[in-house]
Amino acid sequence: MNLSTFVLERGLPLILRYWKRFALGILLGILFGLVHAGIMWGVNLVISRIDPNHIAPAAASITTLAEAHSWREILKVLQASILALLDPFLPLMGRPLDLLQIMGGMIFFAGFALIRGIIGYLSSYCLAWSSDRVMNDLKCEALVKLNSLSMDYFNRSTLGDMITRINQDTSVLQRWLSLGLSDLIKEPVTIISALAYLFAVEWKLTLMALVYIPILAIPISVLGRKVRKYSTKGSEVGIQQSSVLIESLSNMRVAKAFGLEKFQEEEFRNYARQFLSHNFRTMRAKELMNPVIETLSMLSFGLVIVYVVHSGMSFANMTTFFMGLILMATPIKKLASLGLLFQQTRVALERLRDFYEETPSVQNNPEGVKLQFFEGNIEFKNVSFSYGETKVLNNINFTVHKGESIGLAGESGCGKSTLINLLFRFYDVTEGVILIDGVDIRNFELSSLRAKMALVSQEAMLYNRTVSENIAFGKLNASQQEIEQAARLAHATPFIQQMPEGFKTVIGERGVRMSGGQRQRLTIARAFVRNAPILALDEATASLDSESEAEVQAALDLLSKNKTTFCVAHRLSTLSGMNNILVFSKGSIIEEGTFSELLKKRGHFADMAKKQGITS
Repeated sequence: MNLSTFVLERGLPLILRYWKRFALGILLGILFGLVHAGIMWGVNLVISRIDPNHIAPAAASITTLAEAHSWREILKVLQASILALLDPFLPLMGRPLDLLQIMGGMIFFAGFALIRGIIGYLSSYCLAWSSDRVMNDLKCEALVKLNSLSMDYFNRSTLGDMITRINQDTSVLQRWLSLGLSDLIKEPVTIISALAYLFAVEWKLTLMALVYIPILAIPISVLGRKVRKYSTKGSEVGIQQSSVLIESLSNMRVAKAFGLEKFQEEEFRNYARQFLSHNFRTMRAKELMNPVIETLSMLSFGLVIVYVVHSGMSFANMTTFFMGLILMATPIKKLASLGLLFQQTRVALERLRDFYEETPSVQNNPEGVKLQFFEGNIEFKNVSFSYGETKVLNNINFTVHKGESIGLAGESGCGKSTLINLLFRFYDVTEGVILIDGVDIRNFELSSLRAKMALVSQEAMLYNRTVSENIAFGKLNASQQEIEQAARLAHATPFIQQMPEGFKTVIGERGVRMSGGQRQRLTIARAFVRNAPILALDEATASLDSESEAEVQAALDLLSKNKTTFCVAHRLSTLSGMNNILVFSKGSIIEEGTFSELLKKRGHFADMAKKQGITS
């Protein structure tokens, strides 16, 4: 998808939400540009009236619009009417000054400036108001898009890159819409209106002055390519710098334990130097624009002076022409800078386009079957799965009936957790099918499928919210009574009551203010409040000490009661109560049976158990 198509597809629907104020901003921007022609007309009028050689214009032969037969005649009638209206209020060489002329002479140009200022302010305000809301919507939609992507995207992306796309890239676009769009509307109209008036005054001289505009395209193009090049590199380095910062903050305990502070500081400083270098080169290219434009403008100005002397132009027309050049100089500089700003914006747009072109590998069908009840069994039928070219599961077949518990054992990397990921549809099977009550889980509407499942994993993922909120994430509409009941069942109430504000205590990012066992019991409480019929325990006690493990295991035993449970465990003793245990090796099931049966077989499972001090 090219950038133009992307901008139309993503931006137009957002702009249309605020089209009234957006359209008003554009209309006022056009009006702002047209005011400059009025200013030039006013300058010509006043200067001609105070010119010692002023000659009063001959009376028009046509005095009413009804008599006019062409647009030139219409303009002459309108101008004559305006001049007749303004004549008593404007000074005229050779006519005695009165109070009306003094006041009129003082406020005539001030009135133009006031009108111009008000229109410009309202235009910028309307466009900034609508563009800010468009960007806010775009950020929210970017998060929606991020949430729609499958786990494989998060596995190959960094936090720094994802944060940059949502915050920094959209902010660059916001700056373009808030500042650039306003200038993109006002300044071209200003130039066109000024040129139109100058053509009417002295078309030959105007053509001569325009010669330098195409010349400007050369340095603008060269500098624009430099800005884009260095902006792209700066963006890439900025992402790496953000990733280093996030990793440093996330792993601060490890950094301090192994003395990695200096290493992290130097790595961050290295990226900072690269980022500064690219930013400086971008700034240098942008700042070169002003001297280039001003030098070429002065060449054009000198050409105008030579022509004025040669042609004997009237003082009023000469003043008007110079005023027109001055009025056009700032818009031309702004448009040139705008071109450089667009090159920076284009880098952000390309990144956003690439992001929006990402498609989830796990596709949800909103019209799919709603999983209302789980009543039968879960069947893995000829299931295989690969991460890229690496095969993780190979031809897995087993069935779990409602209410049964099944243990998954094996060495690290043998595919146990992958099987849980497939059940939740974090990934889709490469081959085979997973059936719930005889229906392929890919045919279920995704949220209804996951609503019937609860997950307690090794890493207790918590939010920097209150205790109650963290538990309620299992069921967003849970009442406080349900939350407290879930906490009691998870054996979490005693330590929650000791917190400064009880259930209203904010637990810190990732629950850092609690012990590992306390964090895990909160995640169990979250599973309790969800009360899903299918439960997945993925190494839920692996990182706990023996005392915490006993407390958490007691809560897990209660949680698993009357639920269809999948339990991945490194500590094999936690599988002793399972109805069935599957033993994995290199992605295949090599043994199956109850805890006692597997020990008696003296096979792979018995060897693992023996290493943990478990014998038959």
